[in-house]
Amino acid sequence: MDLTTPIFFIFTLLTFSSLSEAGSIGVNYGRIANNLPSAIKAVQLLKSKGINKIRIYDTDSSVLKAFSGSNIKLTVNLPNELLFAAARRRSFAYSWVQKNIAAYHPSTQIEAIAVGNEVFVDSNNTTLFLIPAMKNIQAALLKYNLASDIKISSPIALSALSTSYPSSAGSFRHDLIESAVKPMLQFLKETESFLMVNAYPFFAFESNSDVISLDYALFRENPGIVDAGNGLKYLSLLDAQIDAVYAALSQLKYDDIPIVVSETGWPSKGDSNEIGASLENAAAYNGNLIRRVLTGGGTPLRPKSDLTVYLFALFNENKKFGPTSERNYGLFYPDEKTVYDIPFTVEGLKNYHDRPSPETSPEKGGSRISTPGQGGGTISATVSGQSWCVANVEVGKDRLQAGLDYACGEGGAECHSIQPGSRCFDPNTLEAHASYAFNSYYQKKGRSIGTCFFGGAATITSQQPKFGKCEFPTGY
Repeated sequence: MDLTTPIFFIFTLLTFSSLSEAGSIGVNYGRIANNLPSAIKAVQLLKSKGINKIRIYDTDSSVLKAFSGSNIKLTVNLPNELLFAAARRRSFAYSWVQKNIAAYHPSTQIEAIAVGNEVFVDSNNTTLFLIPAMKNIQAALLKYNLASDIKISSPIALSALSTSYPSSAGSFRHDLIESAVKPMLQFLKETESFLMVNAYPFFAFESNSDVISLDYALFRENPGIVDAGNGLKYLSLLDAQIDAVYAALSQLKYDDIPIVVSETGWPSKGDSNEIGASLENAAAYNGNLIRRVLTGGGTPLRPKSDLTVYLFALFNENKKFGPTSERNYGLFYPDEKTVYDIPFTVEGLKNYHDRPSPETSPEKGGSRISTPGQGGGTISATVSGQSWCVANVEVGKDRLQAGLDYACGEGGAECHSIQPGSRCFDPNTLEAHASYAFNSYYQKKGRSIGTCFFGGAATITSQQPKFGKCEFPTGY
């Protein structure tokens, strides 16, 4: 989940020692909120639930100190905004590792560093800095004798693929292969690391609920889908997404690089147009996913490779941009109460039974989805007539930039056209780029009410925008 969610996006692990040879589940500890418990209380909560792996999105000293002596393993993050400095100056990488990693490890058990997050869709165009930054951070780990303890990777979004369906046709975007993907994969191979992937079946289902079965997305019993390209049968959307990345790796001859799902999750609440966002579906997705991972086994394409999956997220985060769903991915409320009842231990799995939604229709082999409205009806509202979503410059640059980061990250807007050299890069202004990204998101969502907001950074207009020679489309 770039952002935003972006993803990830957020890379925390829940691991259960009693199934150490099976897969492992993790949880992302995001903190974009003003009502969360202290890091010390968060550590106590994690320990009480048997969670011994976590990912944070920075290297906040108070958080790193709170985890000292906890025996909880951490993945930390070098934010996208520091990629330029880390890439250009090895001295910066040395200083960053010494201050944020060496000063805490091993008392705080840092096991991985995520260098950037969904960099390929970063609106600040930091892709060129990713590989040099990863190499410099690795050099710093070697300098401080930490390279054998700590792995380096960088989470990618599924938008890094040009094709993801069917899984057997998975391939990386051509514009990224030589400049970024191949060099990163070679680095991961040389350092015996893994590829982090942020994968959200919720987004795919929300956009294609007319063709994707809810049961297929939630790991429930379903007829499955046979991939015509490799003959394999898929019973869950997440498995299919992971295997699409494996197919893309294979196409580039990097079959030996393992995948870690650095972010995945399902929102317990959403806006009226966010199909499938509900408490029941979130409980089903995460509960069934935990059972799927902890009972062992890999994907149809990699059946012997147990899964490592990081759930998003530990808490609901009330300051995140975007639709209501963005603030409701948490497993726990800020008061530390569970959002829904799912198991966090192997023992708990013995008594766990997902309750299928009453909206599921077994007789028809499919699912009916509705968003609760008055009397249980379906709410669906769109702006009538032609309209566009553009930047509201009155909110200031910071909020515009945050909105742009969300739209191009977790929001999944089409932002390739505003990259350097592309048709809508000029004029190279924050207003123009934000407007293009906001409108892309708005049109993709069918101009639904509430999809042109971005924390107040966007507004709807009935006049087709035009910045330079770039015309804004009315739909995708």
